[in-house]
Amino acid sequence: MEIVQIMRIIYGRRIAMIIIAAFLLDCLIGDPQNSLHPMRMIGNGIGLGIKIYRKTSIKSPVAQFIAGMLTSLVMISLTYSIVFFVRFSLYRINLWLGLISEAIMCYFIIAPRALRDESMLVYLRLNDSDIEGARKYLSYIVGRDTAELGIPEIVKAAVETVAENLGDGVIAPLLFILLGGAPLGFAYKAVNTLDSMIGYRNEEFEYFGKFAARLDDVVNFVPARLSAFLMILGSAFVGGDVKSAAKIYIRDRRNHKSPNSAHTEAVCAGALGLCLGGPNYYKGVLVHKPTIGDNINEPVPSHIIAANRLMYAATISAVAFMSLGAFIASQF
Repeated sequence: MEIVQIMRIIYGRRIAMIIIAAFLLDCLIGDPQNSLHPMRMIGNGIGLGIKIYRKTSIKSPVAQFIAGMLTSLVMISLTYSIVFFVRFSLYRINLWLGLISEAIMCYFIIAPRALRDESMLVYLRLNDSDIEGARKYLSYIVGRDTAELGIPEIVKAAVETVAENLGDGVIAPLLFILLGGAPLGFAYKAVNTLDSMIGYRNEEFEYFGKFAARLDDVVNFVPARLSAFLMILGSAFVGGDVKSAAKIYIRDRRNHKSPNSAHTEAVCAGALGLCLGGPNYYKGVLVHKPTIGDNINEPVPSHIIAANRLMYAATISAVAFMSLGAFIASQF
């Protein structure tokens, strides 16, 4: 048997096991919150880049863009290189040590349980008629102002967050793990974190964060559409309206400034019969956004549970397809 074929078999089976193990670890343990979390370390590195940028007091838009591009490329390259070196070293020591370590690394970059747990904190407060508590926990996971939101608006915001973050919090990391293991998965999360920290259209980051924002759009192009497909498929298993999910997806998938964000929101809106999106206040400023979906059902707390079921159905489908695909591909 040729060495290339042997390596392909080993890689395919290894990736299949890693994807399954990472998902199971997330289900069992959830996302640990501590200062040594890899995502916090990436965030700290980006924060250092922001501090350096602020100290330089660059005024030229072109220079700001170049500084942001260099910051982004350095962070992405550094993240990939560190993870690659650690993984390579551990596999050199022992195959099983490398396999277990890589599975743990990948577990840190997928977050279905975190999405569920954080949104369910909002649900539990609503279920206890604690609207202030629901607003408080919602403020931890959304960017909009929450102080004046009523129950329907709180529910919609939580549902939107679960749906939107399916792509960059679950499906995209799994896809990049499939393509390049932990190093590529972490490189993707570096891109995503850069966008979340500097990809803003404000006075400070308009040009400095432009490269990161556009790069995030590019790398999420396929995952966003794959996530929508998986959510439509998953809605068939959790009682969602599959026909409406597909219909609203086709109609409203572009109803967002981001080229990717509305895809899963549209599917979720259709499956649950909700009207998502629309105007919201951000730091006291009213921002008008297109609506997504039709106002068939009044948003109620149980829709948060339904959104999480859709998210998990899509996640399990992704894990099944990707791990099976990696295993089958290794046989040819």
